[in-house]
Amino acid sequence: MTDFSAISAFVDSDVIISSLISETGAAYYLLEKKVDLVDDLVFLWSNYSAEECKKVCKCLNLDIDLLFERTTFLRQVQLRNSLEEIQRQFAQYSLDKDDCHIVAGAVAAKVNFLITYNKKDYLIEQLKKDFSMIVFSPGEFLQYLRSL
Repeated sequence: MTDFSAISAFVDSDVIISSLISETGAAYYLLEKKVDLVDDLVFLWSNYSAEECKKVCKCLNLDIDLLFERTTFLRQVQLRNSLEEIQRQFAQYSLDKDDCHIVAGAVAAKVNFLITYNKKDYLIEQLKKDFSMIVFSPGEFLQYLRSL
């Protein structure tokens, strides 16, 4: 397990894909301008998130090189359990079994925040209670950072 003393946020795959689709939204701003937001801000994703993003890029005909460029600064959490095991272990935190690997990565990294557009898919209060993790949309996270 990795313990980051900085502000740390696990970025859901939907946020990364959104940043590739539009250059006007909060996801793009977070991933392109993150160095200008707050000192010691650490963004993370997992090996499963990376694979998911590659598959979505292929399906949507998005530029895979842009994906690699946009994610070079993300620290990668290596999840070693199978997706099936991750789904069993983290099912109580997500209404969508396909999002369990996002929770697993965020928990493994011991992040402060989970950034997603799919807040409805996560059991936000349970994540906060069990892991002291706050779930924000990209826009909400930007507002939070600007308040610091």
